[in-house]
Amino acid sequence: MPRPEPAVLDEVDRRIIDALQGDFPICDRPYAAAAETLGIGEDELIARLQSMLERKVLTRFGPMFQIERMGGAFVLAAMAVPMAEWERVNSAVNAFAEVAHNYRRESALDTPFNMWFVLATETKEGIAAAVEKIETATGLPVYPFPKLKEYFVEMKLSVRNAGGAA
Repeated sequence: MPRPEPAVLDEVDRRIIDALQGDFPICDRPYAAAAETLGIGEDELIARLQSMLERKVLTRFGPMFQIERMGGAFVLAAMAVPMAEWERVNSAVNAFAEVAHNYRRESALDTPFNMWFVLATETKEGIAAAVEKIETATGLPVYPFPKLKEYFVEMKLSVRNAGGAA
């Protein structure tokens, strides 16, 4: 399968990505406030974010919540998917709103798991229901791995070098 052409980002797009990886304004008009710090208009910021999402430069733009504090739950889940079934199972799994961050990864450990995703639900009981729905849709078992301990790792990826050039 050919690799897609890399997305072209201009300096404004790069500044947007660098600036909005945290500390998004909490106010009546957050996009206007963010745009002002970037030296652009609110409409331009929104249009550029939408364009980057459509071009798959960004896969998501939105808040990160600690879902357990709101009564929900999330788990890392894995499946062992035969390669001949990959596309079918991948499409089925991705069709569920509870699924995020679905990706293929071969394990360095001696496990058959090659599909990994995060399940997030509004209630703790929703995890079991989501697992059951995915198993029914795919015909394959889902292995949820609940969090035992939480760590906070903030990772920001700069799209400009240290000197500020693209």
